[in-house]
Amino acid sequence: MSAVSELRITLAGAERVVAEGTTYGDALEADGRSVVAARANGELKDLEALVAEGDVIEPVEVGSPDGRAIVRHSTAHVMAQAVQEIFPEAKLGIGPPVENGFYYDFDVKSPFTPEDLKRIEKRMREIVKQGQRFSRRRVSDEEAREELAAEPYKLELIGLKGGGDAEENVEVGGAELTIYDNLDPKSGELCWKDLCRGPHVPTTRSIPAFKLMRTGGAYWRGSEKNPQLQRIYGTAWESRDRQDEYLHFLEEAEKRDHRKLGAELDLFSFPDELGSGLPVFHPKGGVIRRVMEDYSRRRHEEAGYSFVNTPHITKSHLYEISGHLDWYADGMFPPMELEGAKYYLKPMNCPMHNLIFRARGRSYRELPLRLFEFGTVYRYEKSGVVHGLTRVRGLTQDDAHIFCTRDQMRDELKSLLRFVLELLRDYGLEDFYLELSTKDPVKFVGTDEDWEEATETLREVAESENLELVMDPGGAAFYGPKISVQARDAIGRSWQMSTIQLDFNLPKLFELEFQSSDGSRRQPVMIHRALFGSIERFFGVLVEHYAGAFPPWLAPVQVVGIPIADAHAPYLQDVAKKARERGIRIEVDASDDRMQKKIRNAQKSKVPFMLLAGDEDIANGAVSFRFRNGEQKNGVPVDQAIEEIADAIERRIQV
Repeated sequence: MSAVSELRITLAGAERVVAEGTTYGDALEADGRSVVAARANGELKDLEALVAEGDVIEPVEVGSPDGRAIVRHSTAHVMAQAVQEIFPEAKLGIGPPVENGFYYDFDVKSPFTPEDLKRIEKRMREIVKQGQRFSRRRVSDEEAREELAAEPYKLELIGLKGGGDAEENVEVGGAELTIYDNLDPKSGELCWKDLCRGPHVPTTRSIPAFKLMRTGGAYWRGSEKNPQLQRIYGTAWESRDRQDEYLHFLEEAEKRDHRKLGAELDLFSFPDELGSGLPVFHPKGGVIRRVMEDYSRRRHEEAGYSFVNTPHITKSHLYEISGHLDWYADGMFPPMELEGAKYYLKPMNCPMHNLIFRARGRSYRELPLRLFEFGTVYRYEKSGVVHGLTRVRGLTQDDAHIFCTRDQMRDELKSLLRFVLELLRDYGLEDFYLELSTKDPVKFVGTDEDWEEATETLREVAESENLELVMDPGGAAFYGPKISVQARDAIGRSWQMSTIQLDFNLPKLFELEFQSSDGSRRQPVMIHRALFGSIERFFGVLVEHYAGAFPPWLAPVQVVGIPIADAHAPYLQDVAKKARERGIRIEVDASDDRMQKKIRNAQKSKVPFMLLAGDEDIANGAVSFRFRNGEQKNGVPVDQAIEEIADAIERRIQV
């Protein structure tokens, strides 16, 4: 009888000895429910895979980010199996896990219907209950092509080992090809198979909760030149309770959808005649936007900024100097030919601000020079990513560029970051973290030394605010690293708000100089800063953050006067006149509607305050004070009511 070989592994920080042939599941004593995979030496492994000498092993819990991704990818396989059982002619695309769920693309004759989704989900539940086993096996390119001869999209992926994008890597990432078989738990017979890198949960019973969400079209590998496939989206979670929480979150997010609220509250629209991603703001939206801009202007004046203005188009030479035509051409609208020159709609304001700096000689005494503009720019976003106000093609940036010396840049950056955070708090956002985007190893200008100094300077500044700092490797613009202020809204979603970029390179490209105290000519440092990001995007975020119920200072109509009977309307008109003298935006509803209908209309329009008046109020020189949540105070003297409203507006509080 031969001796069993022993293997030394590290588990939970302690060295252990196990027999050869031990699986990761055995070593972890995993049940396939709470622990769905293993991490060995940093690499994710199936629980049924065999341990190797020297492995450092950790459990992958189902509720961890990796655990969720594995559950979601496994659920995508179950969905694809169900689709091909119900629609045998369906050809498989790819099926990766994504944030909060998964999808799978299929080539089918006609789009999936809601009834189809119900049939597919029902079959999926049967497969999950059956407990089919996920089993991994290596195959050669030739074997994979033979086995998947009927799957043209899989055949295309076979030659991409180690390449492709992140989503394709779930199929073919790494140096070898593998296929996952779904096996009947009793007979071991093959039920279905897919080209896949893995890992997967041990069996379909290890999928705790899932739901199919919706369908849509998607071009194969994201290219409009390729066939359009039908995509099914789903979600999967570590428990039914966690999934229910997520579905409730989606319901809340849908209620807050700024596109829906924008139409209901008559704030903005996207006329087809203008083109995709080009919004128009209606009078009520225009009020909110003006208030946002006016407050920002006031704060910038107090902080020592100089206001500038630049045109919407420019000759191509400007963007040849800046490098945008080398690195950003895909994001620019096509040029216009005029008088023998090419003109572009500007995608960025910074090159023009460089020209303002360069327009005359500059002294060190002028620095820091802070230039500010509400500058409208145009970016050619692909139609598939245009989304309401949060991703548009025409946008206005509250754009600032600060020119300073190397000695001034740290203090300037610190005060600038504090200024940004304070101003965002004034608009009602409170929960922040910072993201530091570093150099793209391919798309950049300048020296490695300049990039390193700029990146470390921004890191030091970001850490000084004692906020969470997340790294974004390779995410910087081509001319310099940046800090992005990420804000969480009322339901916990993260939005990128302000950006602060430190740039040693554009001043060099534009040959910017100032005269230093010793008479020598030196190059300034340039700091790019967009506080809102864009007014349109910030507007959309605020609509969703407040669910359309803006605080009084931002609300397009701050007060509605509601007479109890027609005879009381003149009294409220006099109240409104007094309120307008205090700068309050007030309307009196003198329509033929009954009082209760007027109240409902004001609540539906999310007006912060309602002032009601009847015979007793008029006799006492008072109003009844009603809030949009239904609370009411009766018999409030008119001057006191106006003062209370004005105070709420002045303090920018929510009511």
